Amino acid sequence: MDYVAFQRARRAEIEERIAAACAASGRTPDEILLVAVSKTVGIEEVAAAREAGYAAFAENRPQELKRKLAGAADHPVLADARWDMIGHLQTNKVKDVVGRVALIHSVDTVHLAQAIDAQAAKLGIRMPVLMEVNIAGEESKSGFDPASAREGLDAIASLGHLDLAGLMGMAPAHDPEAARRAFSGLRALRDALAAASGLPLRELSCGMSDDFTLAIEEGSTIIRLGRTVFDPAYVLQ
Repeated sequence: MDYVAFQRARRAEIEERIAAACAASGRTPDEILLVAVSKTVGIEEVAAAREAGYAAFAENRPQELKRKLAGAADHPVLADARWDMIGHLQTNKVKDVVGRVALIHSVDTVHLAQAIDAQAAKLGIRMPVLMEVNIAGEESKSGFDPASAREGLDAIASLGHLDLAGLMGMAPAHDPEAARRAFSGLRALRDALAAASGLPLRELSCGMSDDFTLAIEEGSTIIRLGRTVFDPAYVLQ
């Protein structure tokens, strides 16, 4: 199989669905950042995806991010690729992430935010972050409780080396109606927090392989696609 050819064809299919979801909700595709989640593939597949036109990638483990960044040095096509961190981040791994990614999506505690801020201060940079919210209240998911999100937002926003860009969340799996409620709830919470705090909070990172069109219809600005992008056997929803 010509993997780059597969990637180009799959990307066209994804873009069609993004365009349709945007049309259904009065938006335009240029409002959506597609982040290809590369956690299950090697650097060769990532390079093929970059050749096919994907520009942003994400990892969920700091050690895998380090491996990918090291491998990218051998692939000139990845020289201008964007990398994000989307998974749970332990405070002792912050130094492996801060300054190496464009955005940390998964700030799920004030303690973690403080550790990221401290590392950013050491490097003399400002680190863009998203506050992760457990919008559906699932025990298996991390993130701030919506009821205490304002308190968490105020604490994160007060840190001097972080740029709080918005919210991140995940929807319940295999339940489109519950997913739509979760995405709608995340958008409503973002809007309320923005109004109360005066912060723009432009970004909503939500929507994955099985539900990204619903997320776009409900206001997502960043979709995180793994299997959809990299697995030829995956059937687009």
